[in-house]
Amino acid sequence: MKNEDPDRPFSLKVYLLIIIMLSWPFQIAYPFLGEAFKPLLLLSMIMVAVGTYIAGKFVFRDGFENAGWQWGKPKHYVYAFGLALFLWAFPRVVEQLLGIYEAPQDISARTILIEFLLSFTITLIPAFSEELGWRGYLLPRLFARYTARKALLLHGFVTWVWHLPVVVVMGIQMTGNPLVSVPLVMLISLVPTIMHAVVFAYIWSSTQSLAVSTVYHAAFDEVRDSIEGTIGLGPLSQNWQMLILTILGIALLWKAKWKKRANESLFCGFHPNL
Repeated sequence: MKNEDPDRPFSLKVYLLIIIMLSWPFQIAYPFLGEAFKPLLLLSMIMVAVGTYIAGKFVFRDGFENAGWQWGKPKHYVYAFGLALFLWAFPRVVEQLLGIYEAPQDISARTILIEFLLSFTITLIPAFSEELGWRGYLLPRLFARYTARKALLLHGFVTWVWHLPVVVVMGIQMTGNPLVSVPLVMLISLVPTIMHAVVFAYIWSSTQSLAVSTVYHAAFDEVRDSIEGTIGLGPLSQNWQMLILTILGIALLWKAKWKKRANESLFCGFHPNL
């Protein structure tokens, strides 16, 4: 009788390699193909779930139990939308009232709302795909191997690495020498991206719900895109969210009861090979 190989222990390098191989081609292709191919970025997000499924089902065979299969409470969704609005809509209103940045054309709130609802609905599945990968699958395995704070920072760094093709393109598109602008954008984006991942992790772990973190993820992306695509984002709007998320992420990293939350996040039957 042929002996079956034992389950392969989880490897962060292997997992990240799977995700990158599946999702980076879409991120890399988008800037070369043009704005009409922006949906490729959504496909890149969906590939995180595809790669995660391959890893959990066939490579490591450790499953997806307790990834956060709860709906959460209604108030959690209110908080999720509220935070997204505070990060993007609030500074934009301040800009408009103070004359810092005025809309290039008169666009009604109804138009912005319709734009948001449409794009938000489309983004729900891609947002869920990332949340399943980063929070539902990766983070519990890092919690099992490292201290809570180290796991949080490492999972945040992984999400930054995953965004690198987009970050590099942003640097290339800036005026000046790309050899300067690209490393500069990478450096500037590093801490806010990691701290935002901590905020995502707090939302997910405190609600034990992928649904809530998914709604926040989609709301964050589409409140931003809806405003940017209609009335535009001024300098305050673009920097406000980075500042607030960095402060909030640092505060949660040090003040939240992560040890308890990490224990709650570890799912039954998962025993990492250390």
